[in-house]
Amino acid sequence: MTVSRIRDFGSKIKENVERVIVGKGEVVELAIIALLCEGHVLVEDVPGIGKTTLAKAVSRSLGCSFRRIQCTPDLLPPDITGTYIFNQRTSDFEFRPGPIMAQVVLVDEINRATPRTQSALLEAMQERQITAEGETKPLPRPFLVMATQNPIELEGTFPLPEAQLDRFLLKIKMGYPTAEDDRLILARFRRADPLEELTPVVTSDELMKMQASCRDTHVSTDIENYIIRLIHATREHTLLQLGASPRAMLALYHASQALAVLRGRPFVIPDDVKYLVNMVLGHRVIPRAESHLRGHTTEEILREIMDSTPVPVEEPVRAKER
Repeated sequence: MTVSRIRDFGSKIKENVERVIVGKGEVVELAIIALLCEGHVLVEDVPGIGKTTLAKAVSRSLGCSFRRIQCTPDLLPPDITGTYIFNQRTSDFEFRPGPIMAQVVLVDEINRATPRTQSALLEAMQERQITAEGETKPLPRPFLVMATQNPIELEGTFPLPEAQLDRFLLKIKMGYPTAEDDRLILARFRRADPLEELTPVVTSDELMKMQASCRDTHVSTDIENYIIRLIHATREHTLLQLGASPRAMLALYHASQALAVLRGRPFVIPDDVKYLVNMVLGHRVIPRAESHLRGHTTEEILREIMDSTPVPVEEPVRAKER
């Protein structure tokens, strides 16, 4: 599939979602990047900001099966993965799949589930499979988890462990809308919910073809070395206790490919990488205690790393032509 065709499909999804989500073009674009990478998205912000609506709008724009998991403290792992039920008619145990057995899964308020239940998602998100009663079952493709969470400071929440956070390709914060956006929201939602009118604009087969084509986006050796230098800088920084993992490096690499295609280029440039660093690495690195005492945020540390890491000067196009 050509770059222009993927960009057109991306524009269709974005326009469809923006019929519901007002003034958040960057957030919608990041969600589409996750779709193209077959990665997972964590949307964090205060209640009522539109996190669940965003996940629903994206899912309704795709011709994919959709299920929702509403996380609560009493939710158990079998409630997610499924369980075996004894059938009295056949005198045998039958597997009843849980909501995770869908192509697009909305995990709403993921940090309200207990750590035991959160761990049930690890295998599904990384290996695209689940294990029930010792039997492994593959998940449908494409497979995308869109999780929402409230800030961990709010009452009744459990912070996600590092292993869980590392499974998310991107962590997105939506932020409050502007006054003008609020007026548009009132106008659009005055009579009815436009979410109910959304129809699929991309089929699952088309999405899988786009995912495969994005992996062919050219990344020059200079850009690859740039990504590696950024990753190693997080591991060596004195204010970071935990640096970025190889999974984080691959996430930054593939997300940069998808961003380049959405912006109409068959190659990655340094600006693509720099644009995504905070969303890809921000939830994966852990600052040391003294960094908080000194008033340094994770975003500031990553910005310092980007400022101190030499940027490739050779154009990727020339590298490709050679």
